[in-house]
Amino acid sequence: MTPEQQAEWCQQVAIRLVTAALGSAYDIRRTETVGPKIGAELMRSGIIAVIVTMFGIAAYVWFRYEWQFAVGALVALTHDVLTTVGFFVITQLEFNLTALAALLTIAGYSINDTVVVFDRVRENMRRYKKMSLVDMLNVSVNETLSRTLMTSGTVLFAMLALALFGGPVLHSFSYAMLWGVVVGTYSSIWIANASLVYLNLRPERLRPDDDANRTTTPARP
Repeated sequence: MTPEQQAEWCQQVAIRLVTAALGSAYDIRRTETVGPKIGAELMRSGIIAVIVTMFGIAAYVWFRYEWQFAVGALVALTHDVLTTVGFFVITQLEFNLTALAALLTIAGYSINDTVVVFDRVRENMRRYKKMSLVDMLNVSVNETLSRTLMTSGTVLFAMLALALFGGPVLHSFSYAMLWGVVVGTYSSIWIANASLVYLNLRPERLRPDDDANRTTTPARP
């Protein structure tokens, strides 16, 4: 007997047992079963969505900034996703579709913090051309640190309330988000930016700023 036939046989036996237990007091008009095949397909689609999202975000950062920024963002995103999966492995929490939704949310949250820091890095590289890259990264992180911490703290309080009062159904999502906000915050500061040093980013390699090159035409009297 094939696995599909075994699953069908088990479903039929379960239907008969439930029908016999209910007796003639209830009129059973239709029976529906949701097998593991549907769950596996949804899980596979979710994993593909996470991977496509990561590379799509990296492509956008490459287009918007430079390839060094894209690689740094992809390294930080990979770190966030893998550590969140490791969190589920260590804690033995159920990894379901809500957990996949949390992974997508963590990826978006992490890249948002990373892009904020990257934007300040690019601005400072045009402003302080003689400053070393390490010092410039340090200045950029310090200038955006208050914004990053306030945003992370707000999200943490919201996720903590969801974990405490959301019920068991949302535990996978809320716990993953609690973990993901923490790792996403420090990865955008210490991993994404540190990658720029190892990738040998230089101010002269930056693309010209559209706003800086834009010329204004005086209005005619």
